Amino acid sequence: MLFQDLNLIEPILRALITEGYTTPTPIQQQAIPIVLQRRDLLGCAQTGTGKTAAFSIPILQLLYQDRLQHKEQKTIKALILTPTRELAIQINESLAAYGKHTGLKHLVIYGGVSQNPQVDALRRGVDILVATPGRLLDLMQQRFVNLEHIKMLVLDEADRMLDMGFVNDVKKVIAKVPAKRQTLFFSATMPKEIQGLADSILTNPERVEVTPVSSTAETIQQELYYVEKNDKRSLLAHILKDKEIKTALVFTRTKHGADKVVKDLHKLNITAEAIHGNKSQNARQRALTNFKARTTRVLIATDIAARGIDIDELTHVINYEIPNVPETYVHRIGRTGRAGASGIAFTFCDAEEIDFLKDIHKLIGKEIPVNAEHPYVMSPQSIVANHAANKDKPKGKGGGQKRGRGFGSTDKRPSGNRSGGGGRSADGNMSGGSRAGGNRR
Repeated sequence: MLFQDLNLIEPILRALITEGYTTPTPIQQQAIPIVLQRRDLLGCAQTGTGKTAAFSIPILQLLYQDRLQHKEQKTIKALILTPTRELAIQINESLAAYGKHTGLKHLVIYGGVSQNPQVDALRRGVDILVATPGRLLDLMQQRFVNLEHIKMLVLDEADRMLDMGFVNDVKKVIAKVPAKRQTLFFSATMPKEIQGLADSILTNPERVEVTPVSSTAETIQQELYYVEKNDKRSLLAHILKDKEIKTALVFTRTKHGADKVVKDLHKLNITAEAIHGNKSQNARQRALTNFKARTTRVLIATDIAARGIDIDELTHVINYEIPNVPETYVHRIGRTGRAGASGIAFTFCDAEEIDFLKDIHKLIGKEIPVNAEHPYVMSPQSIVANHAANKDKPKGKGGGQKRGRGFGSTDKRPSGNRSGGGGRSADGNMSGGSRAGGNRR
């Protein structure tokens, strides 16, 4: 199937051709016709499958056709809610690419920056608004945003919305949107809580589920390293000696851990930057831009900050610390191997993380292959035994290691950061055409 087989209008097809896209991904093949029929949609697909294009392309087409028929005013007609600033920015970039010939106006609003340029753009008139919940509610309360004319509502990355504590904000926004509307609900995972939220806001939705959310892409080579916590630093440095690793996205559970990894890599003359919630918006965007341009070789990220990161030809993902939410592992490694490209995911596991690893194995239905060839790598039995021995030693002089104070960690136990969920789910990634993988965002 080609995009031209999806009954898309000429202005959008022309933009897709310019971008080098010809073949839609499976979720785009299924979702675009449903949205064009003005049906509610519940979309569930693993990250990297092209969900952003699956909703942004038909939204652009429907609003373009409505404007031709009704000569509508510049009021907000479509609202796309998303959990992070990075993902909001990249969705807006996708709208710009696909809608460049439609004349439709779109705007992204998010916190952490001055609201003045956003307010000025709202006053000039906007057709499609992409927003994070906090800034949107703030501007609504100041009466700069009016949602009375919304025809289409999109909740993207709904599972992250809940994990990040946005559920009440989302409900407040929904209460201000007309009941008669088309709603598109996208989530990479579909736990009971998410299903309940979807049931409360969707009307007779069509369901699109491309790949089971518990699965990892076959194009990703996965490797597991059992290593003591205090040796993770040395193992990471050893792995990064491989010049074939052009770019690496490294995950930690905590912000402090991310900064610590960057500091230690700098000591080894390895270019690295961190991206997490304590960084300013400008710093986060600069780090992301440098990483995309390969000025920075290694990007260290927490799960929340990484949601929405889409890097062309990202070769490696490294789980420096294992997430305590197993679905997060799937999201993390899904940053590589996107849209049919190949990728490699390394996972470091210390004694305190073995239970997290077992949960991941249960979720994905297989065990991650073990790599025992590198220095510092041990058997799981050995790291457990050493951990138990050190734990039982008296503290003080000659008392052995302090428990859990290894490189990249901040606590005696794994942090339990429930926000989870690395990286964004797909977004306009399309296969085919002249650009390998078609990564857009």
